[in-house]
Amino acid sequence: MRTRIIAAAVAIPIVIVGLYLGGWVFFIGALAVALIAGWEFDHMMKAGGYHTTLFIILSLIVLLLLDAFYPGLRMLPAIISLALLVSLVWQLTRHDKAPTANWALTLAGALYIGWGMGHLVAMRNLSDGLALVTITLLTTWASDTFAYFTGRAIGGKIIERKLWPRHSPKKTWEGMFGGIIGSIVIALIIAAFVPSFSWVTALLVGAVVPIAGFFGDISISMMKRDVGVKDSSHLFPGHGGFLDRIDSILFVSIVVYYLVIWVG
Repeated sequence: MRTRIIAAAVAIPIVIVGLYLGGWVFFIGALAVALIAGWEFDHMMKAGGYHTTLFIILSLIVLLLLDAFYPGLRMLPAIISLALLVSLVWQLTRHDKAPTANWALTLAGALYIGWGMGHLVAMRNLSDGLALVTITLLTTWASDTFAYFTGRAIGGKIIERKLWPRHSPKKTWEGMFGGIIGSIVIALIIAAFVPSFSWVTALLVGAVVPIAGFFGDISISMMKRDVGVKDSSHLFPGHGGFLDRIDSILFVSIVVYYLVIWVG
């Protein structure tokens, strides 16, 4: 726990500065995290016996985040077309035992990370981007924290109902409800200080974030279990890897982005 707290104390100020400054500073920070996560994904898949292509994963992540940063260029159709063609042609030159699986995992890993982080970049560039990304990150962290401590405080002492034991044996319904309450509280507090952020939107975001974050969390758990690794890496002391830290954000960013775009 002490190592986790120290690592968080170092990382959080860096995130705050990048978030506040926005623009290229936020983009470069998000890109750096995404590229490290892409490397971790490649490392994980290779630990499981697959042969993903790292340079294609990293290149596609860069292009997807650039498209999110410069949406006016409308690069996405060209990016997807290029990724499909280049990755297939490259796979033809290799002598893998499972070329189709390796090709699919290469594209899926890059899309999984690049698409999620791309939506976070796109959200920061909206008119209320600073408030939106702030509430996205804070509600996600609050949900994780409240879920953890609620699960420890209540789980097993009153009634412990496993949430989805096949994918995450330790998560409980009690923890989920605790995470939703914590997320809503933080969202409402932020709404009180941000005039443009309505109470209705705060309630929606606060309620949806823990659910989206939960699916993001158990999705990476499924992948790690499939390839037989405990953490995506050991680059983030006490927390595993960068991919372990952003697994919820990758889902939450997409959900919150379209929630505020469609609902307002």
